[in-house]
Amino acid sequence: MPDTLIKVDLSQSAYDNDMIHNRWHPDIPMVATVKPGQDFVIECYDWTGGFIKNNDSAEDVRDIDLSIVHFLSGPVGIEGAEPGDLLVVDFLDIGAFPHNAWGFNGFFSKQNGGGFLTDHFPQAQKSIWDFHGMFTSSRHVPGVSFAGLIHPGLIGCLPDMKLLETWNRRETALIATNPNRVPPLANAPFAATAHMGRLQGDAKASAAATGARTVPPREHGGNCDIKDLSRGARVFFPVYVPGAGLSMGDLHFSQGDGEITFCGAIEMPGWIHLRVNLVKDGMAKYGIKNPIFKPSPIKPVYSDYLIFEGISVDEAGQQHYLDVNVAYRQACLNAIEYLTKFGYSRAQAYAILGTAPVQGHISGVVDIPNSCATLWLPTEIFDFDINPGSSGPSGGIKGGVDIPLAPDR
Repeated sequence: MPDTLIKVDLSQSAYDNDMIHNRWHPDIPMVATVKPGQDFVIECYDWTGGFIKNNDSAEDVRDIDLSIVHFLSGPVGIEGAEPGDLLVVDFLDIGAFPHNAWGFNGFFSKQNGGGFLTDHFPQAQKSIWDFHGMFTSSRHVPGVSFAGLIHPGLIGCLPDMKLLETWNRRETALIATNPNRVPPLANAPFAATAHMGRLQGDAKASAAATGARTVPPREHGGNCDIKDLSRGARVFFPVYVPGAGLSMGDLHFSQGDGEITFCGAIEMPGWIHLRVNLVKDGMAKYGIKNPIFKPSPIKPVYSDYLIFEGISVDEAGQQHYLDVNVAYRQACLNAIEYLTKFGYSRAQAYAILGTAPVQGHISGVVDIPNSCATLWLPTEIFDFDINPGSSGPSGGIKGGVDIPLAPDR
């Protein structure tokens, strides 16, 4: 059996585990070291460190301090890794803890995080999903179940100081263009809630003041939320510091493309079995400045889809020039409206698109002025037929418990 290099106790605060951190900074010490070719297991908290509970209230989603996230396991050093190399990471296996066979999906309040459709869903809501082996269902979203594809939403290597300064400079400049926007344009460094692993004293305070928040994907990987990075996947990460410093977390039981509800997957703690190798000088050899991926050969197999189209014309009818973000938002809204005809609330429909293995595609970006995006919804995940027919919608859900909503304070 491979060694478990990092263990987590779900009854313990993530801040009390010195093999966990929630910022990116080159000074964060390695907590373990492995050799190329070695395989090992890493345990992870859920991205909030256990703040969200298995209950029928969304107050925890409303009230969470998002500056505490994400809690990542690591960094793990790799012997011989040097800046300019590529770190090859194979996902050999990944799973939930048997004693914690549930996860959560949430919409964050527009006042606290927001999300892709925050103007349509401005208040905090939460659904709980129970795991039945490889399948999941929710007491808050009846009539639907599907196979999961567990993956880390967040994984990457430590930045060097030059890259860290680049991130902070460009994101601070973006915030300055509209500093009062709700939700904000980006998240600046915030020392008060920083967990810097094994750094202590003045060194911790100094690093915490400039440590990058873990919210977005960046050149090193980070919070990419790619649902196909499951067992059998391989990732090639750029290396920026000696030892590489591999960290990971934010595990998802299942997710739709785009993670559109922000807390948009089924979030969970769990474990990852990994193997690492190196491609020396790989960044220059292959011209790589962002990670590249080989997806998992295992995925839920669905053969029948309803495909919803969206174009770059927003809800108010305003034309946008080849804006794929607007187009995908419209595809999602069209799918939500469709699902309400089968008895789902708009919130339940939104949760389905965030958690089920829907596919998002950029379908056209050349036909001015409209880009076209599509959302592929697998019909076989439903307990009833959602395909359109001449007699109109039939079947569907009746009654049941809606997704809990927490009014704004």
